[in-house]
Amino acid sequence: MREYLNYLNLRDMILLMDKRIKVVVAKLGLDGHDRGAKVIARALKDAGMEVVYTGLRQTPEQIVRTAIQEDADVIGISILSGAHLELMPKIVEALKKAGLDDVGLVLGGVIPPEDIPKLKAMGVDDVFLPGTSLKEIAQRVSKLASTKRGIKVEG
Repeated sequence: MREYLNYLNLRDMILLMDKRIKVVVAKLGLDGHDRGAKVIARALKDAGMEVVYTGLRQTPEQIVRTAIQEDADVIGISILSGAHLELMPKIVEALKKAGLDDVGLVLGGVIPPEDIPKLKAMGVDDVFLPGTSLKEIAQRVSKLASTKRGIKVEG
């Protein structure tokens, strides 16, 4: 850890000490299965992040409003319904409209691998497929949040 801190400048260290990474986890659309989202929320909390779970059946506008109110670093969307290509452009547009270019956007769920390039092209920063370990999800969310906040992270 000491070597890691040597790479950071004073401003970055203060940011790390003053603010934990904050993630809003949400179920977008009519998808009513939230066990996976709750598992992810718990894993991110266990990794030291602050997590706000919005619950089921959220609209893009509700999710973005929560991200603004909570000063979120990352929004994590869970979709199991197969409607990701229809719903994610709406949340990307709502984020742009709100001027939240510095908020990371990740998606998890049953996503066909061939849809990942389309999702990333529309503005989704990362996609987690079934079988991705909780540790890997926490590491990738942490790295994304740190990048969006302008902090350089090793590893």
